[in-house]
Amino acid sequence: MPTQPTFPGVYIEEIPSGVRTITGVATSITAFIGRASRGPTNDPVALTSFGDFERVFGGLRVDSPLGYAVRDFYRNGGSQALVVRLAPGADTATMSRGDLDFSARSPGEWANTIRIRVEDVDAGVEDQVADRLQVSTGDLFNVIVRLMDPADPAQERVLAEETYPSVTVVESSRRVDRVVNRLSGLVTLELDDSPARPTSHPGDSDDPAIWKGTSTGSTRVLPASSGSDGDALEAGSFFGGTMREDKEGLFALEKADIFNLLCLPPYDEGDVDVSLLVEAAKYCLDRRAFLVVDPPSDWTDKEAAIDGLPAIAGELGSTSRNAAIFFPRLQQRDPLLDGEIREFAPCGAVAGTFARTDAARGVWKAPAGLEAALAGVAAPGVPLTDPENGFLNPLGINCIRTRPPGRIVIWGSRTLDGDDRLASEWKYIPIRRLALFLEESLYRGTQWVVFEPNDEPLWAQIRLNVGAFLHNLFRQGAFQGSSPRDAYFVKCDAETTTQTDRNLGIVNILVGFAPLKPAEFVIIKIQQMAGQIET
Repeated sequence: MPTQPTFPGVYIEEIPSGVRTITGVATSITAFIGRASRGPTNDPVALTSFGDFERVFGGLRVDSPLGYAVRDFYRNGGSQALVVRLAPGADTATMSRGDLDFSARSPGEWANTIRIRVEDVDAGVEDQVADRLQVSTGDLFNVIVRLMDPADPAQERVLAEETYPSVTVVESSRRVDRVVNRLSGLVTLELDDSPARPTSHPGDSDDPAIWKGTSTGSTRVLPASSGSDGDALEAGSFFGGTMREDKEGLFALEKADIFNLLCLPPYDEGDVDVSLLVEAAKYCLDRRAFLVVDPPSDWTDKEAAIDGLPAIAGELGSTSRNAAIFFPRLQQRDPLLDGEIREFAPCGAVAGTFARTDAARGVWKAPAGLEAALAGVAAPGVPLTDPENGFLNPLGINCIRTRPPGRIVIWGSRTLDGDDRLASEWKYIPIRRLALFLEESLYRGTQWVVFEPNDEPLWAQIRLNVGAFLHNLFRQGAFQGSSPRDAYFVKCDAETTTQTDRNLGIVNILVGFAPLKPAEFVIIKIQQMAGQIET
């Protein structure tokens, strides 16, 4: 607001520069959805390493490809993942000790070996703690929670242990339910109305016998209150009914601010139903994300891939520009089966390679070629020759091949809209992903425009800020052309925003860019010199 001068002198005013920096969004946050041993359900959990996945979701599981896909993602350069665990019909293990009702932190069979033990507080400590909490010494007790290894029949190996000393059922800062619910990664706790202090278990907690079998030295999960992993996953476990409104299944990702890639590993060792791929591709279109599609298990040669592609690409229709398929599956060693070679879906390894390429070269670089080598892969499930690759590539099937000197690499970068006969402008993966990156970055970076006065000063600020963002990308090599004029343009003026638009509260911004198309075919012409011929 202009200064109102009231006395003779000098007045200082600060004038806004009009510069509002647009920051590029992430490009490789990858969402995975499927079955896991443990962890929250229908809730996207952000992970930064496979160790996080093991801690939250229990690690690899032989009958679930999800864990292997997440492992391959981090093994090949991925950095940020969102994992959604689905467990339809799963039950949660429960156990009680007096007026303390414990439940496993998440549903599943994993919790059936949890043991709870109540102990007296150590002598010499109880008086001091009781005085501080203003409770009697008889109200205090310790709680120990152990998770025994379900794979160990003798239940002698402890997977996790939590100890909560000097807690009480009396209202205080150490009330047991508050302490456990705030700190425990294994259980939650509810107190009965007007709870009484639970009786301590007999025996010594150092005695291994009290933590296994039917020992009365600790409270175990009884068969009637045991947890279960629920029903087998199917397409209906991901979408349908009120799942979108309830933010469940595929639509649990509504709880996430952003994701860029979506992987749906085969569930329960089957193939992903085409109806789910269709729904996932539509959702990716809504969220400006990209779907990585695995080949069906019956694609065992080139002919099967060619025959099976129309069933996928045809169903996806116009949404196929936000999806790409990679063939074949990967042969890898399974650490849970003593290193036995098994076939796994490639989506996790491919998404990790996308992330690695984005970090090293930018989202405009095709995640393919000799740099796109896959780690931890013994061999492609189907060895492909150059002529076979030549049949598949023009159809939009990205091949995974072994290239000298023995590297297993991604050797294609086309969307499912990349069939040559379609002549699509979104033929190539890097061009489509660059467009999605620009759309999301500009969507978030121009929120400040809303409710601003819709006139030339605003339009000039828009041109300045969007232009600065695009120019920075041009300097990084994101666009073709030797000058900014050749590479991009930003138009926001009286031509794009008419008086009618202004009356309706609309401002129109036109942004164009010249993408870099990958050098898919390299032609080298060689001519033999005929020697010096005098004329």
